[in-house]
Amino acid sequence: MKCASAARAGLTAVAVLAMLTVSGCREDDAGLPSASPSGQVSEPASPTPAAERSGPRTLVDAPRAGGLDKLTGDGALTDVPVDPGEMRDGMTLITGNYGKPGGQGAPVLFEGVDHVPEDTNERREHLFRGMLEYIQWDPELGHPEAQPVEPGPLGGSVECLLASLSEDGNVVCGWADEDTAAVALFEDSTLADAGKLFVDMRGDLER
Repeated sequence: MKCASAARAGLTAVAVLAMLTVSGCREDDAGLPSASPSGQVSEPASPTPAAERSGPRTLVDAPRAGGLDKLTGDGALTDVPVDPGEMRDGMTLITGNYGKPGGQGAPVLFEGVDHVPEDTNERREHLFRGMLEYIQWDPELGHPEAQPVEPGPLGGSVECLLASLSEDGNVVCGWADEDTAAVALFEDSTLADAGKLFVDMRGDLER
């Protein structure tokens, strides 16, 4: 009788071990997706996408742009140097001279508008012409050819033109996107240097 009981106990242990092996209950299974009551495996929740920017872009009267300070006092603008084009309700005009701390070098003249109702490329062209008139560019020398510039994270279109007969001199840069258009004058500069600084300034002037 004792032998029979021992045999039955041994068979029971073997059966339990077999069930555990078939069911796959192992410690290394911890952390795997669990099965729902319907038998479907639940997948980990996907990350929530970042909220996308909404609403039109605007210009801000930044006290510092691209590492340059907006000049005050004797260096501040006293009027609007370039005709910005037709200004309608809701539009904002931003102007200013920006210079290096300590007043080193010629300041950068900036002028831009937001909430532009028409094609912003056309408004940028208007600002380009106004800036060339401001520096008294001789039309008989032709119209300087605009060169594309990498616009950076804000996108849109950025162009710079060299209003000089040498490789450096007056450079006018402008941007245009869905809502805004702006230009800036860089004296005694090159296309490459002016374009880089203009994109950096834009990051502080547009929101």
